[in-house]
Amino acid sequence: MSRIGPPVEKMGRRSMLTAVTTTVALFSAARYSSTHAQAQGEPLPSWKDGTAKQSILDFVRATTTPSSKDFVAPEDRIATFDQDGTLWVEHPLYTQTVFALDRLHTLAPQHPEWQNQEPFKSILSNDQAAIAHLTEGNWAEIIFLTHSGMSQAAFGEIAGQWLETAKHPRFQRLYTELVYQPMLEVLSYLRANGFATYIVSGGGQDFIRVYSQRVYGIPPEQVVGSSIATKYEFENGRPELLRLPKLFFNCNFGGKVIGIDLFIGKRPFASLGNSTGDRQMLEWAGAGNGARLKMLVYHDDPVREYAYGPAGGLPNTEVGTFDQSLMNEAKDRGWTVISMKNDWTRIFPFNA
Repeated sequence: MSRIGPPVEKMGRRSMLTAVTTTVALFSAARYSSTHAQAQGEPLPSWKDGTAKQSILDFVRATTTPSSKDFVAPEDRIATFDQDGTLWVEHPLYTQTVFALDRLHTLAPQHPEWQNQEPFKSILSNDQAAIAHLTEGNWAEIIFLTHSGMSQAAFGEIAGQWLETAKHPRFQRLYTELVYQPMLEVLSYLRANGFATYIVSGGGQDFIRVYSQRVYGIPPEQVVGSSIATKYEFENGRPELLRLPKLFFNCNFGGKVIGIDLFIGKRPFASLGNSTGDRQMLEWAGAGNGARLKMLVYHDDPVREYAYGPAGGLPNTEVGTFDQSLMNEAKDRGWTVISMKNDWTRIFPFNA
């Protein structure tokens, strides 16, 4: 929930029925494509032959073949995935950041004082120069204001309605359509071989749980993320969990390992991420015995998606930073770096 940044222009909208129908159809097609390909002996059809694809195939073979020295009992087959930049698009801003900023504009008419009060004044007027200098404290205040003061159920409903219409500024697609087809195939392939797949994200746990089952096939109880505090209350004859304006758990960097231990209780045999925030999660997975799959998605395809690092001389960014020290560690520890440009034949389910 600390992963935030400056606002962008208001997203486009289309009818709720069309949005829901399109999203469900795309995801159903992606799942069918992956399942059909597996039946035909092609478990990863959107991956080019090479080191990255082979490392996945070798890992699954080693951990699921009973005669293998690296065989893993089904109950211990755990795989953890970062979300932003690993399972779906994170540029130019994290999706939840866009949601928070959009929500701030929605709430603004109820708070006329924001027109003359920072940091809201700069955001509502889209003053990019001022926004660039907002502090982490400013952004935390924005998150708390837009994500608290309601029940858990109400928050889920608000987030769900937003996701049914909000579009990405470049691709003009619903955010839930901008998932990576190759990673959907990895999720499906691992599950077909007895692995439980978890999302472990620096993003908001409750936000991701709204769509994780529908988009990734990952049930909400298998989502571990950052969260704000809640309070139990019993009013008007019914219990409620109310969301409070303070941080409960930050699931980023070392927090990801803490989250895995607290909420999963087992060390993952596979961990996939894309940024410096995922470093500790891969270190934790790799510290276990036996075969381990440690992979990082490297965004080096500005034509089909985005290119950013700064590793390898790509543009520097505070959104999904993949710095040279992470690249060096990946090489030193034998982690597999996935090149979007060279390892994936397509990026999204809707690509031909």
